Amino acid sequence: MTDTVLRRNVAPVHAAIETFIDESIALRHDFHRHPELAWDEHRTGGRVAELLRGWGYAVTTGVGGTGLVGTLTRGDGTRSLGIRADMDALPIEEASGLEFASEAPGRMHACGHDGHTTILLTAARYLAEQGTFSGTLHLIFQPAEEIGQGAKRMIADGLFERFPCDAVYGLHNWPGLPAGKLGFVDGPAMASVDWIGIRVVGKGGHGAAPHETVDPVVAAAHLITALQTIVSRNVAPLDTAVVTVGSIHGGDAANVIPDHVDLKLTVRTFRPEVRDALQARIPELARQVLAGFGATAEIEQRPGFPSVINHPAETAFARDVATGLFGAEGLIADLAPRTASEDFAFMLQARPGSFLFVGTGDGAPLHSPRYRFNDAVIAPAAAFWARLAETYLS
Repeated sequence: MTDTVLRRNVAPVHAAIETFIDESIALRHDFHRHPELAWDEHRTGGRVAELLRGWGYAVTTGVGGTGLVGTLTRGDGTRSLGIRADMDALPIEEASGLEFASEAPGRMHACGHDGHTTILLTAARYLAEQGTFSGTLHLIFQPAEEIGQGAKRMIADGLFERFPCDAVYGLHNWPGLPAGKLGFVDGPAMASVDWIGIRVVGKGGHGAAPHETVDPVVAAAHLITALQTIVSRNVAPLDTAVVTVGSIHGGDAANVIPDHVDLKLTVRTFRPEVRDALQARIPELARQVLAGFGATAEIEQRPGFPSVINHPAETAFARDVATGLFGAEGLIADLAPRTASEDFAFMLQARPGSFLFVGTGDGAPLHSPRYRFNDAVIAPAAAFWARLAETYLS
């Protein structure tokens, strides 16, 4: 499906969106040129607030730091709906070759948050100008998703007490999935994430006299191998888990055995019980393996955030809305959960809702310096948000 066909496909549904889609695309390019890292989304948030106010939304800034909420109430309906988009960029030097590439050295929208923000703003404009609903709509623009802190801080700042939501929804673009098609996952949709640091402490010495040392390099090598057995031997075959040693550092010279070696791990699961089990098993295994070499372990466990677990009724509702809008051919059948992580998980712990995916077609993966967001998905994704809001608040 070409970009032009994809963009024009939504015209029978929300022709109004097509009348200003080029403005939305230009807005996305502007966001892309000016990426801002977590807690620094001042320009982005300011532009979002300006647009929302111009369309008649009541805007509250400074929610959980640099977050903001746009609220629009119509009719006498008592239901309320929240839709969330993230705004922050990544500390990546862009290599996309785009003519509107980042103008900020070492910063890039390599995860498509500029696209997510634009999609929600496009829906916001339509709903303000032509939307038909009765109730209250809260549009949540969240900071600091990339470091997993924004959602939690907005919630701690009274997000759902100040802006009550009967349900909350979010989406993420996904390269490699068919462009413009929507994907829904029942139950766990994205993995939890935790970080563990292990310092393997030995006794350093001369590389020519290893018998006089407790070699932490050899001990660390055996530990890394042993850690690979956790998923295969401590996790049930029908469950999913990832234990990755992403960093190992020890020593500086070939003829010196260092005193210690540092390992950094990322751990991902879908089920809370599996997450808890791995948080106990990894330190236990590390201590026992290292003891066999006369080494010890200094362990730092840094909790990340839980898995994104979609609620059944809200997911079924969103799937029905998408099917009615695009037909079954507009959906991705049997979409599997993603092992990446998302702090939208905290919002789904606080309120019922669902997190869905929109395909962006072939291209570099998320977090790549060569990543390119597909502008052709803005219109259909915005049409979905608009129809979701109109249907939920009918």
